[in-house]
Amino acid sequence: MLIFKFLFSTALCLLLSLNSTDGIGHQLIMVNNCKESIWPGILGSAGQQTLKDGGFLLTSNQELVIDVPERWSGRIWGRQYCNFDSNGKGSCATGDCGGQLQCRGLGGTPPATVVEMTLGSTTSPLHFYDVSLVDGFNMPVSMKPVGGGVGCGVASCGVDLNVCCPSALEVRVESKVVGCKSACLALQSPKYCCTGEYANPNTCKPTVFANLFKAICPKAYSYAFDDSSSLNKCRASRYVITFCPPN
Repeated sequence: MLIFKFLFSTALCLLLSLNSTDGIGHQLIMVNNCKESIWPGILGSAGQQTLKDGGFLLTSNQELVIDVPERWSGRIWGRQYCNFDSNGKGSCATGDCGGQLQCRGLGGTPPATVVEMTLGSTTSPLHFYDVSLVDGFNMPVSMKPVGGGVGCGVASCGVDLNVCCPSALEVRVESKVVGCKSACLALQSPKYCCTGEYANPNTCKPTVFANLFKAICPKAYSYAFDDSSSLNKCRASRYVITFCPPN
């Protein structure tokens, strides 16, 4: 009888531990596949905590695992060509967040390629994630689940749009194109920003620039009311976010 009670208690503890994994949260595996260092920025949605104080250095070929709370939502982007002093003050050529290493609640200055995610909610256990070019482009990036089952997609813009960026949208540092603005940022018009009378999908249509982005990166959002097929759904415990993913 004593042995039976011990085996029953052990099995019960194991079952409870397996059923309680949702409370542990998830992991984001950040991978820098670029040839140079980058400085990822992280911004939690309203009411969400700031992961890694909002920013950190990721050298070429470096990986970093970040533990993420259950139901976390927010955005991640890469910053390039940054210089910071010993106090974490400085600037980045793209994606800068107030001239500081740790963004701490500040978003990135466009243009920047953005990974957006909502890892569960009070109404749904599903995870939603995408790569957005609504704020323009500065580097290729992808997000894919580790496992997760059938139907889990890959969010990605794996091509360097800077090499084919229209001259009107280019952001340059000296002679190098380091970013490609969105039409909204470049032209500052409600028609291109989907604001005012254009703040709905019936009146705000993709521009020639958005169509260009979409043709090259069909798995990414190209403008505010892009096709919802760019939004991925999954239920995995780990996701890999790769900057400069291999083609």
